Amino acid sequence: MNETAGRPEPQIPATPEDDGLTTPPRIGVPRHFYLLWDEELDDLQPLLAAVVAERSKVITAWYKLYALHFGDNASLSEGEFGRIFEPALLFGDGALLEKNMDLFAENLTKLGETLAERHVPLSELIVSLHLLEEAALKVCASNQTAFLYSYVIFDKLSHLRILLMVDAYFRVQTAEAAARIIALEHEAAQLPHAARSNFHGLVGASPQMRTLYERIEAAARMAGTILIVGESGTGKELVARAIHECGKATPTPFIALNCAALPKDLIESELFGYKRGAFSGAAADYPGLFRAAEGGSLFLDEITEMSPETQSKLLRAIQERAVRPVGALREIPFNVRLIASTNRDPEEAVREGRLRQDLYYRLQASVLRVPALRERATDVPLLVEHFIALFNQRLMRAEAVAGIEPAALEAMVNYRWPGNVRELSNVIEGAFTFGRAHLIQLQDLPTAVGHLAPPAETAASPALGRPTTFAEVERDLIGRALATADRNKTAAAKLLGISRKKLYAKIAKYNLE
Repeated sequence: MNETAGRPEPQIPATPEDDGLTTPPRIGVPRHFYLLWDEELDDLQPLLAAVVAERSKVITAWYKLYALHFGDNASLSEGEFGRIFEPALLFGDGALLEKNMDLFAENLTKLGETLAERHVPLSELIVSLHLLEEAALKVCASNQTAFLYSYVIFDKLSHLRILLMVDAYFRVQTAEAAARIIALEHEAAQLPHAARSNFHGLVGASPQMRTLYERIEAAARMAGTILIVGESGTGKELVARAIHECGKATPTPFIALNCAALPKDLIESELFGYKRGAFSGAAADYPGLFRAAEGGSLFLDEITEMSPETQSKLLRAIQERAVRPVGALREIPFNVRLIASTNRDPEEAVREGRLRQDLYYRLQASVLRVPALRERATDVPLLVEHFIALFNQRLMRAEAVAGIEPAALEAMVNYRWPGNVRELSNVIEGAFTFGRAHLIQLQDLPTAVGHLAPPAETAASPALGRPTTFAEVERDLIGRALATADRNKTAAAKLLGISRKKLYAKIAKYNLE
């Protein structure tokens, strides 16, 4: 039994009907958002007061944990992080100190909407709120040794924050998707299939892309699982969203989870949910993303980053159309379309043990391959036009960019784009940031893009009749990414969609220093 201030923790009596899926109510004691009891809120007061008083230190410690966890993939800079979260701590936890739960909920709703509009990934939002507990402990525990019981309740408060913020996050995404779908459907209705140059956020008029559009529509008509295969930066999540949008007459949840962004020991509980008390720190029930996506689509990006054990449980969930939360005694059915993706060759991933063979057999019935940008170079002018319009709207320069000079466009068409569409977007954004003319010029482009020389033929080149090996292709891609980023390894790793640690290993392997 835990104690705080000499008072034992209130116990909830078990009943014969309590199978781990329901919680008997306490009579006459208010419970907020089905998670936090009034007396628990009383016990939190000293800790909340310490967090509010030391909020600047908490934010600093919190950002360090956030930056350490997400590295180059972090969506928020240190300045943005402080501007968004410090007022939230002040006013949100301040409302809790006053026991004003309506004001607390309103504050979290606004925070969830802000993060959704800022396009912070859902997995990043969830992990960040878990990291807040660790930051608060680091800052406050040294002077507040009597808070051990409070931290158990603080964990329940973290889940309450997640529930309120995720709800607001989904409402913003659903509203944006509804408006976008109406516009896209109107646009699609005006064009014959052979004239499409964009489709549900995807841009391209090449034969490869028009074939992809047709396959997306065909996949959307079916309810089965789908595997999207493509290199990093090709737009696999956009393809998943297009499948979701084509298949639904009304807006339904679309939840995306990057399996590489979450620690492997967290993925299972985030997917399937868990029951209170299932493990240390599980202070409240959590439904999981399968149940949160009910009626819609769940997109699992980079599925090969899951552990084989989690892949096995995922396969069972797909087959049974039900999930069993960690610590629960029975399975709960769901109605969700599963869309998975990988930037690896699936058959090679099976041979390497990164993808379970039985899971691949389940997914391979509906495989969509997204072409690399170098395979559809004719789409580069359309993409350049698209991103110029996008960044004119988003960045709001004093003088709008009217277009691109022919020499700069020719260089971009001839470049091989190892980072695909994501790299092209970064190049255009860089030209907006550092260019000053009303047209993007050759000198506004990175050195590797703007000053191309024809690659010398080697003994391994197709021109001499020998196929290029995987190692040679990988070495070439890494070299080009480094050149594009002007040898900035952080930027190069981001272009390639890999960690800096992995990039350093590849540089050493191929002697690219």
